[in-house]
Amino acid sequence: MTEREPVDRVYLRHSTDKQTDARQRHALKKLITTGAPVYEDPATSSRVLSLHREGFKRLLEEAAVGDTIRIADAARLFRSVADVLALRPALARRGLHLRVENGLLSGIDLAAEDSATTMVVQVLAAVLEFQRSMISENTREGVAAAEAAGKTLGRPAALDAGEVVELVEAYREGAAVKALARQYGIDPRTVRRVLDDAGAREVPDDLSSLLDGDGQGDGADDGPVVAADPVAVVDVPGLVAEHLVDVADDAVRQALAAGQTIRRGQGYSVRVTAPVSVHAAMVEHSAAALMQSPAGRKAHRILSQRVSDRHGNTV
Repeated sequence: MTEREPVDRVYLRHSTDKQTDARQRHALKKLITTGAPVYEDPATSSRVLSLHREGFKRLLEEAAVGDTIRIADAARLFRSVADVLALRPALARRGLHLRVENGLLSGIDLAAEDSATTMVVQVLAAVLEFQRSMISENTREGVAAAEAAGKTLGRPAALDAGEVVELVEAYREGAAVKALARQYGIDPRTVRRVLDDAGAREVPDDLSSLLDGDGQGDGADDGPVVAADPVAVVDVPGLVAEHLVDVADDAVRQALAAGQTIRRGQGYSVRVTAPVSVHAAMVEHSAAALMQSPAGRKAHRILSQRVSDRHGNTV
C-alpha cells in the first residue's frame, strides 16, 4: 500500500466585505499555483474562534494526519489567547502542522506542543489580542462621537421587549421553537437565545428527537424535564467537542475538559463521564452549528444516538 503524501492546505480570512485577501494570496502564491487546496472565510471577524468558522471547519474535515495548514500571517487564524488555547490541542489531536508563510515565525510549526513554541504562540496571541482591543476601543469612540452628532448606527433588535415576553409565554404554553421562529420571522437560533436568556428551556426527555436537524420533531424544544439524571460514559466525536470548547454552559465545558481523548484512525473522540443531562446539553448546544456540513450532521447523529443508547447505563 502506497503511503499517503502530506498535503499543504492554504487558509485565507479577511474581516469585512470591504477587504480582500489579495495580500494573503500574494504571500501564498507559490502554494496556490501548485494546486494546494484553498479554504476561505471571507468577511469573518477574528472574534469568531477559528474552530467555529465554516471555511476552517471544512479544512479540518478534509485534512489528514501530517498535513500542514499554511497562513500568510498569524492574525488570519487567531487573534486571542482563548483562540490559541482552543486551536492548538485540536490541531495536535489531528496530527496537523501550522506554519506562517513569511516573517519571523516562518520557521516554526505553531502547532508543536513543546514548551518554547507554546510560550511564543501565547505571547503572540496576547499581542494580537491587544491590537484588536485597541481597534475596538477606537471604533467605540467613533460610534460615540457619531451618536453625539445625532447619527443612528447599527440594526434594530430582532424583537422588542413586548415580543420577547409574548414569545417566552407562548413557548411555556407549548409552542415549538421553529413555529415561533416562523411566527416572528427570525432564525430559530435567535428564538433559542431569547429562551435561554429567560431561563425557559428544559432538557428534553426524548433525545431521539434531536437526531435530525431537518425539521423532524419540533418536540425537541418543549419536552418535559428529565426525572432522573444517571451518570453515563459517552464517546463524544471530536468534531462535536471542538464546537463546544467555549459554549456558555459550565457543566459541558468541565465535563469535556475532564474527558479522555481517544484516537480513532485519523479522527478522535473524547470519552466523557457525566450525567445524562450534560450529554443531552452537548447534543442540543451543538445542533445548529453542526447541521451546516455532512461531516457535522454525521457527528451530531452519532452523538445523539450514543446519548440515547446510554440513558439508564449508569456508572
